[in-house]
Amino acid sequence: MTSLTADQIRERVAELGDWFHNIDLNGVRTAPDHFLNDYPNVKWKRFEHAVPKDLTGRTVLDIGCNGGFYSIEMKRRGADRVVAIDFDDRYLAQAKFAAEVTGQEIEFHRMSVYDVAALAESFDVVLFMGVLYHLRHPLLALDLIHDHVARDLMIFQSMQRGSAEVAPVRSDYDFFEQDHFDDPGYPKLHFIEHEYARDWTNWWAPNAACAEAMLRSAGFAITEHPEREVYVCRRVDRPTEAGAVYPAQPKEDAVKKGTEG
Repeated sequence: MTSLTADQIRERVAELGDWFHNIDLNGVRTAPDHFLNDYPNVKWKRFEHAVPKDLTGRTVLDIGCNGGFYSIEMKRRGADRVVAIDFDDRYLAQAKFAAEVTGQEIEFHRMSVYDVAALAESFDVVLFMGVLYHLRHPLLALDLIHDHVARDLMIFQSMQRGSAEVAPVRSDYDFFEQDHFDDPGYPKLHFIEHEYARDWTNWWAPNAACAEAMLRSAGFAITEHPEREVYVCRRVDRPTEAGAVYPAQPKEDAVKKGTEG
Protein backbone atom coordinates (compact mmCIF):
# COMPACT_ATOMS: atom_id res chain seq x y z
CA MET A 1 0.00 0.00 0.00
CA THR A 2 1.14 3.55 -0.65
CA SER A 3 2.39 5.90 2.06
CA LEU A 4 0.95 8.91 0.22
CA THR A 5 -1.40 11.19 2.13
CA ALA A 6 -4.92 11.91 0.92
CA ASP A 7 -3.82 15.32 -0.30
CA GLN A 8 -0.92 13.81 -2.24
CA ILE A 9 -3.22 11.23 -3.80
CA ARG A 10 -5.75 13.92 -4.69
CA GLU A 11 -3.00 16.02 -6.31
CA ARG A 12 -1.71 13.11 -8.36
CA VAL A 13 -5.22 12.12 -9.45
CA ALA A 14 -5.72 15.66 -10.78
CA GLU A 15 -2.36 15.60 -12.56
CA LEU A 16 -3.33 12.41 -14.40
CA GLY A 17 -6.27 14.15 -16.09
CA ASP A 18 -9.92 13.19 -16.43
CA TRP A 19 -10.69 9.68 -15.20
CA PHE A 20 -13.41 7.47 -16.70
CA HIS A 21 -13.14 4.95 -13.85
CA ASN A 22 -14.27 6.24 -10.48
CA ILE A 23 -11.97 4.36 -8.10
CA ASP A 24 -11.72 4.75 -4.34
CA LEU A 25 -8.04 5.44 -3.62
CA ASN A 26 -7.85 5.45 0.17
CA GLY A 27 -10.89 7.70 0.41
CA VAL A 28 -10.09 9.81 -2.65
CA ARG A 29 -12.48 9.31 -5.55
CA THR A 30 -10.95 9.60 -9.01
CA ALA A 31 -14.18 10.62 -10.81
CA PRO A 32 -16.70 11.70 -8.17
CA ASP A 33 -18.81 13.66 -10.69
CA HIS A 34 -19.03 10.87 -13.29
CA PHE A 35 -22.04 11.26 -15.61
CA LEU A 36 -22.83 7.57 -15.05
CA ASN A 37 -22.59 8.04 -11.27
CA ASP A 38 -20.26 5.62 -9.47
CA TYR A 39 -19.00 3.98 -12.66
CA PRO A 40 -17.94 1.25 -13.18
CA ASN A 41 -18.73 0.11 -9.66
CA VAL A 42 -22.49 0.50 -10.23
CA LYS A 43 -22.25 -1.89 -13.19
CA TRP A 44 -19.85 -4.26 -11.42
CA LYS A 45 -22.30 -4.68 -8.53
CA ARG A 46 -24.87 -6.05 -11.00
CA PHE A 47 -22.67 -8.84 -12.35
CA GLU A 48 -19.87 -9.47 -9.84
CA HIS A 49 -21.66 -12.64 -8.69
CA ALA A 50 -21.04 -14.15 -12.13
CA VAL A 51 -17.25 -13.90 -11.77
CA PRO A 52 -15.53 -16.56 -9.63
CA LYS A 53 -15.06 -15.14 -6.13
CA ASP A 54 -11.83 -17.08 -5.71
CA LEU A 55 -9.39 -16.70 -8.60
CA THR A 56 -6.49 -18.35 -6.80
CA GLY A 57 -4.26 -20.14 -9.28
CA ARG A 58 -5.77 -18.35 -12.28
CA THR A 59 -4.38 -15.80 -14.70
CA VAL A 60 -6.36 -12.81 -15.97
CA LEU A 61 -6.00 -10.55 -19.00
CA ASP A 62 -7.79 -7.19 -18.86
CA ILE A 63 -8.08 -5.81 -22.41
CA GLY A 64 -8.62 -2.06 -22.46
CA CYS A 65 -8.03 -1.72 -18.74
CA ASN A 66 -8.72 2.04 -18.66
CA GLY A 67 -8.17 3.30 -15.09
CA GLY A 68 -7.68 -0.22 -13.76
CA PHE A 69 -10.90 -0.83 -11.82
CA TYR A 70 -11.49 -4.38 -13.05
CA SER A 71 -7.81 -5.38 -12.88
CA ILE A 72 -7.74 -4.35 -9.24
CA GLU A 73 -10.93 -6.29 -8.52
CA MET A 74 -9.42 -9.42 -10.07
CA LYS A 75 -6.35 -9.16 -7.85
CA ARG A 76 -8.59 -8.66 -4.83
CA ARG A 77 -10.20 -12.00 -5.72
CA GLY A 78 -6.82 -13.66 -5.49
CA ALA A 79 -5.78 -13.98 -9.13
CA ASP A 80 -2.19 -15.20 -9.29
CA ARG A 81 -1.38 -12.88 -12.18
CA VAL A 82 -3.23 -10.01 -13.82
CA VAL A 83 -2.00 -8.56 -17.10
CA ALA A 84 -3.64 -5.29 -18.11
CA ILE A 85 -3.31 -3.70 -21.54
CA ASP A 86 -4.46 -0.42 -23.02
CA PHE A 87 -3.42 1.70 -25.99
CA ASP A 88 -3.99 5.01 -24.21
CA ASP A 89 -0.97 6.31 -22.28
CA ARG A 90 -3.14 8.40 -19.96
CA TYR A 91 -5.30 5.46 -18.95
CA LEU A 92 -2.23 3.30 -18.37
CA ALA A 93 -0.71 5.97 -16.13
CA GLN A 94 -3.95 6.19 -14.18
CA ALA A 95 -4.19 2.40 -13.83
CA LYS A 96 -0.59 2.09 -12.66
CA PHE A 97 -1.16 4.76 -10.03
CA ALA A 98 -4.42 3.14 -8.86
CA ALA A 99 -2.65 -0.22 -8.55
CA GLU A 100 0.16 1.40 -6.58
CA VAL A 101 -2.19 3.12 -4.13
CA THR A 102 -4.32 0.00 -3.59
CA GLY A 103 -1.25 -2.23 -3.25
CA GLN A 104 -2.11 -4.55 -6.14
CA GLU A 105 0.65 -6.11 -8.25
CA ILE A 106 -0.52 -5.83 -11.87
CA GLU A 107 1.50 -6.18 -15.06
CA PHE A 108 0.83 -3.38 -17.55
CA HIS A 109 1.52 -3.19 -21.29
CA ARG A 110 0.81 -0.48 -23.84
CA MET A 111 -0.91 -2.60 -26.43
CA SER A 112 -3.94 -2.70 -28.71
CA VAL A 113 -6.37 -5.59 -28.75
CA TYR A 114 -5.20 -6.20 -32.31
CA ASP A 115 -1.72 -7.00 -30.92
CA VAL A 116 -2.68 -9.60 -28.31
CA ALA A 117 -0.84 -12.34 -30.20
CA ALA A 118 2.39 -10.63 -29.11
CA LEU A 119 1.65 -11.70 -25.51
CA ALA A 120 2.33 -15.28 -26.66
CA GLU A 121 0.19 -16.84 -23.92
CA SER A 122 -3.38 -17.63 -23.05
CA PHE A 123 -5.27 -16.71 -19.88
CA ASP A 124 -7.85 -18.43 -17.69
CA VAL A 125 -10.02 -15.30 -17.62
CA VAL A 126 -10.18 -12.55 -20.23
CA LEU A 127 -11.96 -9.28 -19.51
CA PHE A 128 -13.14 -7.47 -22.64
CA MET A 129 -15.17 -4.67 -21.11
CA GLY A 130 -16.27 -1.48 -22.83
CA VAL A 131 -13.94 -1.83 -25.80
CA LEU A 132 -15.82 -3.33 -28.75
CA TYR A 133 -17.73 -0.19 -29.69
CA HIS A 134 -14.50 1.82 -29.82
CA LEU A 135 -13.01 -0.44 -32.51
CA ARG A 136 -13.12 0.02 -36.26
CA HIS A 137 -12.73 -3.76 -36.63
CA PRO A 138 -14.75 -5.29 -33.79
CA LEU A 139 -15.20 -8.85 -35.08
CA LEU A 140 -11.49 -9.08 -35.86
CA ALA A 141 -10.78 -8.24 -32.23
CA LEU A 142 -13.02 -11.07 -31.01
CA ASP A 143 -11.36 -13.48 -33.46
CA LEU A 144 -7.89 -12.52 -32.24
CA ILE A 145 -8.90 -12.93 -28.60
CA HIS A 146 -10.28 -16.37 -29.40
CA ASP A 147 -7.19 -17.46 -31.32
CA HIS A 148 -4.48 -16.13 -29.04
CA VAL A 149 -5.38 -15.28 -25.44
CA ALA A 150 -8.68 -16.84 -24.34
CA ARG A 151 -8.22 -20.21 -22.68
CA ASP A 152 -11.59 -20.60 -21.01
CA LEU A 153 -13.65 -17.76 -19.52
CA MET A 154 -14.34 -14.37 -21.11
CA ILE A 155 -16.33 -11.57 -19.51
CA PHE A 156 -17.65 -9.29 -22.25
CA GLN A 157 -19.43 -5.95 -22.13
CA SER A 158 -20.36 -3.49 -24.83
CA MET A 159 -22.53 -0.42 -25.08
CA GLN A 160 -25.76 -1.45 -26.81
CA ARG A 161 -28.29 0.60 -28.72
CA GLY A 162 -31.48 -0.38 -30.46
CA SER A 163 -33.79 -3.18 -29.40
CA ALA A 164 -33.06 -5.39 -26.40
CA GLU A 165 -35.18 -8.10 -28.06
CA VAL A 166 -33.39 -11.16 -29.42
CA ALA A 167 -35.44 -12.73 -32.20
CA PRO A 168 -34.97 -16.35 -33.30
CA VAL A 169 -32.85 -16.52 -36.45
CA ARG A 170 -32.94 -19.39 -38.92
CA SER A 171 -29.70 -20.97 -40.12
CA ASP A 172 -30.40 -19.81 -43.69
CA TYR A 173 -32.75 -17.63 -45.72
CA ASP A 174 -33.70 -17.54 -49.36
CA PHE A 175 -32.11 -14.72 -51.37
CA PHE A 176 -35.48 -13.02 -51.87
CA GLU A 177 -36.45 -13.10 -48.18
CA GLN A 178 -35.86 -9.67 -46.69
CA ASP A 179 -38.45 -9.00 -43.98
CA HIS A 180 -36.28 -10.44 -41.20
CA PHE A 181 -33.75 -7.62 -41.70
CA ASP A 182 -36.36 -5.15 -40.46
CA ASP A 183 -37.17 -7.16 -37.33
CA PRO A 184 -36.03 -5.14 -34.26
CA GLY A 185 -34.67 -8.36 -32.76
CA TYR A 186 -32.52 -9.24 -35.78
CA PRO A 187 -28.76 -8.70 -35.21
CA LYS A 188 -27.82 -5.13 -36.13
CA LEU A 189 -24.50 -3.32 -35.75
CA HIS A 190 -25.09 0.41 -36.01
CA PHE A 191 -22.19 2.32 -37.57
CA ILE A 192 -21.32 5.76 -36.22
CA GLU A 193 -19.65 7.79 -38.95
CA HIS A 194 -18.95 10.95 -36.97
CA GLU A 195 -19.28 11.19 -33.18
CA TYR A 196 -21.53 9.83 -30.48
CA ALA A 197 -21.58 11.38 -26.99
CA ARG A 198 -18.86 13.78 -28.17
CA ASP A 199 -16.49 10.87 -28.71
CA TRP A 200 -15.17 10.12 -32.20
CA THR A 201 -13.87 6.72 -31.03
CA ASN A 202 -17.42 5.41 -30.67
CA TRP A 203 -17.60 3.54 -34.00
CA TRP A 204 -20.24 0.85 -33.48
CA ALA A 205 -23.31 0.23 -31.35
CA PRO A 206 -24.70 -3.32 -31.53
CA ASN A 207 -28.19 -4.23 -30.47
CA ALA A 208 -28.51 -7.11 -28.02
CA ALA A 209 -29.04 -9.70 -30.75
CA CYS A 210 -25.93 -8.55 -32.58
CA ALA A 211 -23.71 -8.64 -29.49
CA GLU A 212 -24.76 -12.23 -28.83
CA ALA A 213 -24.43 -13.28 -32.47
CA MET A 214 -20.93 -11.82 -32.77
CA LEU A 215 -19.80 -13.68 -29.67
CA ARG A 216 -21.12 -16.99 -30.98
CA SER A 217 -19.62 -16.38 -34.41
CA ALA A 218 -16.19 -15.80 -32.88
CA GLY A 219 -16.34 -19.02 -30.86
CA PHE A 220 -17.66 -17.88 -27.48
CA ALA A 221 -20.61 -19.74 -25.97
CA ILE A 222 -22.71 -17.50 -23.73
CA THR A 223 -23.24 -19.20 -20.37
CA GLU A 224 -24.75 -16.31 -18.44
CA HIS A 225 -26.22 -12.86 -19.09
CA PRO A 226 -26.09 -11.31 -15.61
CA GLU A 227 -26.44 -7.68 -16.67
CA ARG A 228 -28.01 -5.96 -19.69
CA GLU A 229 -24.70 -5.39 -21.45
CA VAL A 230 -22.58 -8.11 -19.84
CA TYR A 231 -22.07 -11.70 -21.00
CA VAL A 232 -20.13 -14.52 -19.38
CA CYS A 233 -18.72 -16.76 -22.10
CA ARG A 234 -16.72 -19.93 -22.54
CA ARG A 235 -14.26 -20.38 -25.39
CA VAL A 236 -15.45 -23.12 -27.78
CA ASP A 237 -14.82 -24.08 -31.38
CA ARG A 238 -16.06 -21.62 -33.97
CA PRO A 239 -19.22 -22.64 -35.84
CA THR A 240 -17.46 -22.02 -39.19
CA GLU A 241 -13.88 -21.96 -40.48
CA ALA A 242 -13.88 -18.15 -40.65
CA GLY A 243 -11.47 -16.55 -38.23
CA ALA A 244 -8.92 -13.81 -37.73
CA VAL A 245 -7.25 -12.27 -40.76
CA TYR A 246 -3.69 -10.99 -40.83
CA PRO A 247 -3.21 -8.23 -43.42
CA ALA A 248 0.24 -8.01 -44.93
CA GLN A 249 2.31 -5.04 -43.85
CA PRO A 250 3.38 -2.77 -46.73
CA LYS A 251 7.07 -2.69 -47.52
CA GLU A 252 8.72 0.58 -46.63
CA ASP A 253 9.97 1.26 -50.14
CA ALA A 254 6.49 0.65 -51.57
CA VAL A 255 5.01 3.15 -49.13
CA LYS A 256 7.60 5.74 -50.14
CA LYS A 257 6.84 5.26 -53.85
CA GLY A 258 3.14 5.64 -53.12
CA THR A 259 3.65 8.95 -51.34
CA GLU A 260 6.05 10.25 -53.98
CA GLY A 261 3.87 9.37 -56.98
